[in-house]
Amino acid sequence: MLHERINIWEEGEYTYPAAFGFQPNLRTYLHEDAETRPCVLVIPGGGYRMVSPTEGEIVAKRFYEKGCQAFVGTYTTNFLGIADLHMQPLRDISRMMRLIRGQAEKFHIAPNRIVLCGFSAGAHLCGSLCVHWKDVQDGAYPGVSNRPDGAILSYPVITSGAFAHRDSFNALIGPEPKAEELEYMSLEKQVNADTPPIFLWQTATDELVPVENSYLMAMALKKAKIPFEHHVFPKGIHGLSLANDDWAEGRFGEPYCLEQIMGIAKAYQNGEIQVPEQAKDFLNLFLHFSDGDGFPAGKTVPEVSVWPDLADTWMRENCFSE
Repeated sequence: MLHERINIWEEGEYTYPAAFGFQPNLRTYLHEDAETRPCVLVIPGGGYRMVSPTEGEIVAKRFYEKGCQAFVGTYTTNFLGIADLHMQPLRDISRMMRLIRGQAEKFHIAPNRIVLCGFSAGAHLCGSLCVHWKDVQDGAYPGVSNRPDGAILSYPVITSGAFAHRDSFNALIGPEPKAEELEYMSLEKQVNADTPPIFLWQTATDELVPVENSYLMAMALKKAKIPFEHHVFPKGIHGLSLANDDWAEGRFGEPYCLEQIMGIAKAYQNGEIQVPEQAKDFLNLFLHFSDGDGFPAGKTVPEVSVWPDLADTWMRENCFSE
């Protein structure tokens, strides 16, 4: 397996003011042969406050095992709430898509077979690119499309309305956003004829992001006649990732997704910044995690753990043009 880090922005291109030394990046999980393969770009969740390692390497390796080239994208987040994100995460994953597609020959990837796989707020980010891909220009990759060929949205944040996961939107566009910002970021209102096929899954008992989010997206896709598949499993907590033994026992792989938040934690540890009292325990927890100690995540949910098999079959049947 070829595993490396790729910074997606060149020097001077990335200017987010609360990065604390972080650079958005890709991690590769590539086969060491010359076969041209489909690609899955994994975008973990974290409420736009962090990028969760529980949905990173562990997921990429699962799709790698299914014969795909895989990447994990670590994008800009807003843990301390001191610099609203607005379009920065969307610019990040748009650049990731163009970088992968623009170098498809190098990575042995079919450029018309690139699928996003996002979780929670990361699924909102993937869904945002699916509906707003035309809005993100990038002079570094002229003529290279950022449109995904499909997307897998896992327990997704979708709506900014009555069933919103409000803190995700607070981190993204601030606690007092304009009405037009809320409308733009409410994905069920933005589905259009150019939206790619989408696979949705969630549990009916999701305690953080109401299951209505995925229903709203499914109804919008149906109305727009976009191919989709929608699974609602009867039980399971939010953040299930693969819902298998590795996830349940905290075997997530490398915690590199925490790079930005680790920069914040170390700045706090060194007395360089002040942080809200309620954030201190979380930062200490992240420092502990960085030492290589995983944390048990929950109980295996066998019924849910089949979702990668369902999604793999779906994307091969619905997302790949000849």
